[in-house]
This record gives sequence, C-alpha cells and structure tokens, in this order.
Amino acid sequence: MKRLLWYLIAGTRGGINRAKIIELLNKRPYNASQLSKLLNLDYKTITHHLKVLKNNEIIFSGKEKYGVLYFLSDKMENNYEEFLEIWKKIVNN
Repeated sequence: MKRLLWYLIAGTRGGINRAKIIELLNKRPYNASQLSKLLNLDYKTITHHLKVLKNNEIIFSGKEKYGVLYFLSDKMENNYEEFLEIWKKIVNN
C-alpha cells in the first residue's frame, strides 16, 4: 500500500490533487460536484482523479449515478497514517 500511495501522490501528475481528495474524504463523504467546489478544480478533473483512486481501491462509491458519494475504502482507512507520512514529506519539500 505504501508504494501505491507514493506512486499515486508523488509519482504522477495530479498527485497533490488526489492527496487533497483523500484528506477531504477522510473527514466525510462528498460527491464530485462538492469536491470540485471545495478544491476549486474543474469537474472533469475531479472525476478523473476519483476514477484513478477508485481503480486503485483507495476509495469506493455508492450505487446511484447522479450525486454519487465517495468514501475512503477500508484499505485506505487502515493505512491512513502512512498516507499522512507521505503527504507531510511532499508538503515539506
């Protein structure tokens, strides 16, 4: 999981935005529109990052199509401390 988080956050373009999404979803579930407004990013950009995070089992979503909520996966919740360590190293550089 640590390698995956390093790759998704530090090793690819857009990793900072993905980290911000993970931080927000740790506090409560959000839909793509809400995340777009909170992070001041284009809706399509948010949906791209959500797809990447979902494909890597970092997040999961509800079943409805419109206004679907996203949550951190159990795997991500169990490794949140590792995420914080990586995030601190990136932010401090």
